[in-house]
Amino acid sequence: MSISVSGVSKYFGSQKALNEVSFEIPSGQVVGFLGPNGAGKSTMMKIITGYLPASEGITSVCNLPVEGNDLEVRKKVGYLPEHNPLYLDMYVAEYLNFVAGLYKLNNRKERIEEIIDVTGLTPERHKKIGALSKGFRQRVGIAQALLPDPEVLILDEPTTGLDPNQIVEVRNLISNLGKEKTILLSTHIMQEVRAICERVIIINNGLIVADRSASDLEKGLQNGKTRVFVEYDKKVAPETINAISGVEAVSISGNGWLVTTSSGVDIRPALFKLAIDNDLILLTMNQEHESLEEVFQSLTK
Repeated sequence: MSISVSGVSKYFGSQKALNEVSFEIPSGQVVGFLGPNGAGKSTMMKIITGYLPASEGITSVCNLPVEGNDLEVRKKVGYLPEHNPLYLDMYVAEYLNFVAGLYKLNNRKERIEEIIDVTGLTPERHKKIGALSKGFRQRVGIAQALLPDPEVLILDEPTTGLDPNQIVEVRNLISNLGKEKTILLSTHIMQEVRAICERVIIINNGLIVADRSASDLEKGLQNGKTRVFVEYDKKVAPETINAISGVEAVSISGNGWLVTTSSGVDIRPALFKLAIDNDLILLTMNQEHESLEEVFQSLTK
């Protein structure tokens, strides 16, 4: 097991930032760690990396307890904090050489060249970090996390403040890294979660409130209910839709209807029959699920 968290709590004075948090992440899985600001995401990540001690509970990385083995754990973990700390007066290659020295890497030169290539920093390698765009600074942060070839990557808000093009570039980089490494990724961007995460853990007020795949999460909170968007070529009276067995609620937009049905009812055949019986042309019919944004809001409000 790459990451194991069991009954972890963290107190800051009288404030309880984490409340008996438990989860496990197997090797080679990319997991999105979601939650509103102040939910405990960054605190949990700092505990996993050994930068912050837990008040209670046990955390292990690659079957190695974090407490008492901080330095050994850090050899196995690459960490990009939310506020990427960099030496702005250093050149890119110079900074990576400095970090490689801290890790006492034997193949320092070869490893730096490999990481510069992997992270797409080749065109910027001779620039000072302070002269780089936010996107390339994030790449430098990811590069330093990758230098010791860690088994686990902890990335806290890696795309914060990036423009859309930079977000896509960093997202693609993380996707490629996820083919070889275990990644725990904190983000507020739901498209990012859908694009690269196999699993989603949602934390709220220091408690885990959901832990499953993104697709299952979107389906699982509807209590068996389904939503169907249907559009005809002509207007349909509300009472005509409401008369269909199993319909619980409808909303209208032009000639389209968003129909919510009771548990276990597939309303699509009845909506198709309604078109035939009333000489209507069926333009669109899609079964919908709650979006990940809606699920996130329902779990964290």
